[in-house]
Amino acid sequence: MNLRNLNKLLFEITPNVPILLVIIVLMTMESALSLVTPWLAGRFTQAVLTPSTSLAFTYQQILLLWLLLLVLQTVTSFSYQYLSQTTTQRMLTRLRVRLYDHLQSLPISFFQEHKHGNILSLLTNDSAIISSFVTNTLLSLLPLLFTVCGALICIFFIKPMVAVLAGLLIPFFYLATKLFGRRIRPLSQQMIKQYSETLSVAEENLATIPVIKSFTREYIESGKFEKRNEQLLSTTADYIRIQSLLSPLIKFLATGIILLILWTISDDLSAGSLHPADIVQLLLYGMLMTQPVSRLANVYGQVQRTIGATEHLLEIFSLTPESPKLGIELPAVTGDIAYRDVSFQYPGRSKLLKGLNLTIRSGETVAITGENGAGKTTLVHLLMRFADPDEGEVLIDGKNIRTVTLDSLRKQIGIVQQHVLLQNSTIADNIRFGNPNATEEQITTAAGNAHALEFITKLPQGFDTIIGDQGVKLSGGQKQRLSLARALIKDPAILILDEATAMFDPEGEQSFILECRKILRDKTVLLITHRPGSLQLADRIVKLDDGKIHETT
Repeated sequence: MNLRNLNKLLFEITPNVPILLVIIVLMTMESALSLVTPWLAGRFTQAVLTPSTSLAFTYQQILLLWLLLLVLQTVTSFSYQYLSQTTTQRMLTRLRVRLYDHLQSLPISFFQEHKHGNILSLLTNDSAIISSFVTNTLLSLLPLLFTVCGALICIFFIKPMVAVLAGLLIPFFYLATKLFGRRIRPLSQQMIKQYSETLSVAEENLATIPVIKSFTREYIESGKFEKRNEQLLSTTADYIRIQSLLSPLIKFLATGIILLILWTISDDLSAGSLHPADIVQLLLYGMLMTQPVSRLANVYGQVQRTIGATEHLLEIFSLTPESPKLGIELPAVTGDIAYRDVSFQYPGRSKLLKGLNLTIRSGETVAITGENGAGKTTLVHLLMRFADPDEGEVLIDGKNIRTVTLDSLRKQIGIVQQHVLLQNSTIADNIRFGNPNATEEQITTAAGNAHALEFITKLPQGFDTIIGDQGVKLSGGQKQRLSLARALIKDPAILILDEATAMFDPEGEQSFILECRKILRDKTVLLITHRPGSLQLADRIVKLDDGKIHETT
């Protein structure tokens, strides 16, 4: 990872250049106004010590000018801070949207291999670090340099030798920054990693809170979360200690050098070749110069932290996304499905499917049975192209699904899974998830076809009932029916029922089977199950064993 990669990412998320230019101009104006303060202080000193001397401004005029200067500084400071913070938020929004879109485009395997907390860390911590770097750090570099150079020039007009000595010593500040800040980058990377791990523990525990409570593991899980936070706190404390030491140290060195230089020219003051007002100006310009020098020391640490966050993000952006529009458009299908000599193997595991062949006719309901881990759900994933076979091909209506667009393929397949995934929204919104343009009538029809109306109408708010995270306010059977309604509102030619009756008791399962016969009549159905009761829905039953299909009935 180098600055070139950081520049590439910043270029893509940075807003319009005119906005950045306005911010830079305002920052530079504020820096320029700060350079006037020592000059006014010198004039004020001269007016106080030698009131009889002919001055361009009176005592009162100097004070009024100083007040005007403070007003201008306040307005300028407010303006650039407001613009920079709002720009930061726009950049953060742009980066998060781009990152979220990329994450959505990645294959299912990515989410199976990465903790959700790590992914959330990308959208929160890492994105915020990079976005704030541009406006809070990068844009301030030019005004900081302007202040240093401006102070040196002003010092030069008062006492050239002081300016030359101060300028020659500035490179030593950079070397000191490199020396004391060399541990900042590894600490920054460690902080980012530990933050994501801490978020992962919290996300996982909150998602499994019923299990934690049922096994009375609150104290244990709290200890795990506390341990992660303590590790993060320890690393953060090390980072803060170095960062907190770096800036004051550089400021101390810079101020000490200025004072030392002033000490060397004290003889000029005694000899009368240097007026007390000049000494005041030299001191104030020296102090003014130390502020940006010490802030430049902070910039080093912020750059290292930003590079660490950028490495994390670029690692994700480098992953190849799915291409939903790549291929030919799959027209409306009748539902013929064929697996031809399909072999498949998950990374690091033995081959799961071995030259599998299976043909399912349009309108046929085929039950696929087999032991846990035999590969039943894998057949579903291959059909929906959540994964592709290592060998062989999957056909729909005679077309190899690898040649068609993902959008046109998945729009024609509905799925009801064993572990129903629902949103924390209304029942209507969850059904409409299958068809965003669905009317209220279509939603009601889909709920009726899934035989979910009976329980929906009994709820206090009916279709407007909020069901909670993952439908926690519904029973298992109700969630299954809601999931079926969501699939049916797509009106898919192919319907997959993956252990769809797993949440039903025997009576509920029989009722579900009887109710489903009519709605499944005109669809091609893959019924993944190991429950004997659900097999009554099937026109044909096949068994998946040792990576191959064995016809049973």
